[in-house]
Amino acid sequence: MAVAVQPLRPGFYSETCPPAEFIVRDVMRKALIREPRSVASVMRLQFHDCFVNGCDGSVLLDDTPDMLGEKLALSNINSLRSFEVVDEAKEALEAACPGIVSCADIVVLAARDAVALTGGPDWEVRLGRKDCLTASQEDSDNIMPSPRADATSLITLFSQFNLSVKDLIALSGSHSIGEARCFSIMFRLYNQSGSGKPDPAIEPGFREKLDQLCPIGGDENVTGPLDATPTMFDNQYFKDLVAGKGFLNSDQTLFTSPRTRPYVRLFSKDQDKFFKAFVEGMLKMGDLQIEQPVEVRTNCRVANSRSVDVLMES
Repeated sequence: MAVAVQPLRPGFYSETCPPAEFIVRDVMRKALIREPRSVASVMRLQFHDCFVNGCDGSVLLDDTPDMLGEKLALSNINSLRSFEVVDEAKEALEAACPGIVSCADIVVLAARDAVALTGGPDWEVRLGRKDCLTASQEDSDNIMPSPRADATSLITLFSQFNLSVKDLIALSGSHSIGEARCFSIMFRLYNQSGSGKPDPAIEPGFREKLDQLCPIGGDENVTGPLDATPTMFDNQYFKDLVAGKGFLNSDQTLFTSPRTRPYVRLFSKDQDKFFKAFVEGMLKMGDLQIEQPVEVRTNCRVANSRSVDVLMES
């Protein structure tokens, strides 16, 4: 069982599993056809995985009798989904190259593919991660931000991982695709900062649309698009923030804060600069690792030792 941090490099599986990257992209392409929102959901798994003890596949682990995993953490339970797409990729990889490709690498590959398949940039990812044996709901609760987060707290969080303000803004552009639940914005529509009033940063016409989508007493599981082009990876997200049409508080705060506003303006005007900064941020985030016991799981939802236990019990 390995413990040391793994060296990462492009083409890591070129000899041990040559079709690995093709297999993951094919699974993502099929997922996009079935449900466009699913690829955005899979992309977000990289953020939630890498920020909690490094990119180690911990976010994929199900709870066990002696471990509370990260899936039910406060920051994850209402936002993470589409784990079955990762399962599908893992099953295909195990059929082609048993025991070779880690779940942690699948998450990073799938995040890249989600962007590329929806019109965003494509890039070479550094691979060679291994999978952790445990997860921590407590660590996730202590680290991951909520939809209520403001720019200052987000800057502080990202700086802990040596990610700059520019990285923060560029990576927030992941919200160029996908949707979020009404649950995540009810407070800013009706009780921002305990005021009993809506967030004044919301553009009035957009506020009316959000009121119709997410009325008081309505179904908080209803979803709305994170920007005006939720199935296309582009810089519309930043244009919406400039116009006061950010869906989440943690998005709109990036324009209302003087520290982050310049990058929002820059990316709203120059999509190429956004794409370049996004790729740089994803690569930096993908390099996050810590020393811990690791393996290559055969099932992304359970550690290999637990898989054996389950088989023996059955």
